[in-house]
Amino acid sequence: MANLKVIASWSGGKDSCLACYKAIKQGYKVKYLLNFISKKHKRGCFHGIEAKLMNLQAELIGIPLIQKQVSPDMKKYEEEFKEAVSKLKSKGIKAMVFGDIALEEHRAWIERVCEEIKIKSIEPLWKSEPIKITKEFIDLGFKSIVVSAKAGLFGKEWIGHQFDREFLDYLKNKKIDICGENGEFHTFVVDGPMFKKRIEITKSQPVFKKGFWKYWFLDIQKWQVKNK
Repeated sequence: MANLKVIASWSGGKDSCLACYKAIKQGYKVKYLLNFISKKHKRGCFHGIEAKLMNLQAELIGIPLIQKQVSPDMKKYEEEFKEAVSKLKSKGIKAMVFGDIALEEHRAWIERVCEEIKIKSIEPLWKSEPIKITKEFIDLGFKSIVVSAKAGLFGKEWIGHQFDREFLDYLKNKKIDICGENGEFHTFVVDGPMFKKRIEITKSQPVFKKGFWKYWFLDIQKWQVKNK
């Protein structure tokens, strides 16, 4: 599969970033990052990151980002997902990279949808030990911050905190999934071996939102691009 042209599913968080990095190391040619944002809020559907911040990530990585606005309705989302990926097939794209780790239901959805649009799914992190994934992410030099988290599991002091060993210790002590794959928390990557420069958050504040879930979000207001 070396030199195969692929796209990478991109949320701006640690898992999609590490999956993309590992796919590149395995010889895949990642031509585009594909990101889905809310039609209503113009932010990442789960991470709550502004579209322009994810565009900045892509610029610093050097891989073009394609953003698609999607609906909250799952049926419409699937149609929009298929439409976005199918358009890229005309550019020679043969596969798509995902950052799934252990959620069988989501993996089954990915495999079904990719098969229906005749594209291969690549899962570099699948069934890896969560602690191994997180330590590898940190040891490689990637840096990310917590940008959203369930209020029942985290106090607002953790919002904006680095995804580091102190945070991992908290997760282990509270018996929270260490990768947050069930939506317990989400991250935003600000630096790493893929980045030409790093993002420094200079002004932000935690925001509490109540809906189906009670969540803390990090409202990132100002940032700078810094040399390493």
